[in-house]
Amino acid sequence: MALEDEASGIRTGEELPLKIIEPYIRENIKGIDGSITVRQFPNGHSNLTYLILAGDKEMVLRCPPHGTKAKSAHDMGREYKILTALQEVFPYCPKPLAYCGDETLLGSPFYVMERIRGIIIRRDLPEQLKLNPADTTRLFENILKVQYELHAIDYKAIGLEDFGKPEGYVQRQVEGWSRRYRAARTPDVPDGEAAMAWLWDHMPGDTRYPSILHNDFKFDNVILDPDNPFTVIGVLDWEMATVGDPLMDLGASLGYWVQPGDPEEMQAMRTGPTLAPGALTREEMVRQYAVLSGRKMEKFSFYHCFGVFRLATIAQQIYYRYFHGQTVDKRFKSFGYHVNVLIRTADRIAKGAL
Repeated sequence: MALEDEASGIRTGEELPLKIIEPYIRENIKGIDGSITVRQFPNGHSNLTYLILAGDKEMVLRCPPHGTKAKSAHDMGREYKILTALQEVFPYCPKPLAYCGDETLLGSPFYVMERIRGIIIRRDLPEQLKLNPADTTRLFENILKVQYELHAIDYKAIGLEDFGKPEGYVQRQVEGWSRRYRAARTPDVPDGEAAMAWLWDHMPGDTRYPSILHNDFKFDNVILDPDNPFTVIGVLDWEMATVGDPLMDLGASLGYWVQPGDPEEMQAMRTGPTLAPGALTREEMVRQYAVLSGRKMEKFSFYHCFGVFRLATIAQQIYYRYFHGQTVDKRFKSFGYHVNVLIRTADRIAKGAL
């Protein structure tokens, strides 16, 4: 198993015009020598991510997917802005190198950032790491600490006071993601109305501790040091970052969580190593976050349920593109099934059964 993500050939229909990219790179990024080549990272289901090789320099270009339905979820300028603002206070961000808002070049805005090489963990812990249960516990704790470090940043002090609106954040999220789910629904998925109604009825008030939220903080968006796999050296995919209630960020992370005792249909959808011996359970993650933050964590079921429902909506937006022939990526064919499982899971959380 490869410990680092490697780029490969570009998928049909997602090619980048080198005759446009090459002069842009040379004009806007210093220190470019040698020929320029483009490859594509095969993972990820939202923004398209390409490796730009220029001599011995490695860069990453990100742009929205073709046939994008929810353009607000693919705001390249916003993503570039937060990476720039976090450079001095959060040492895990890739360095942004150039932003282009001219849609005539690629059909949409895009940006280029440095590449951070390191270990990215997906469904299972790599055997090469030889982690025992105590090691795994330490790894989970360290990753959670980095998420809390983000939440502890004074976002106003780094110029992000207008990056989001903490007042009414939770209500807007429930309304917005409910609207998105309904708009992207296809005939082969549940209507989700029971989960949406429960979320509306159980919304907490505004937090007294608004913070920067990554909003997709999960294992395959975290890069670990190859020489010390307990150390986080990078956090990727900032496309959904904002300012709001940090417990919504933790709930989004736990929306991916699958642990012993969960239904088999959830076990089959697991995307992270949360079943590994020593992995923290959802309950342990919440308790550990309470220790780090000093916050009370009662009624966390709302945040967990919302995290699962939001994940269902994201999957449905992606599946919508496949269902309507806006993408040829065969990975998305099964997303309709995933949405069914996630909506059932949200319903079980709402009923106190999970």
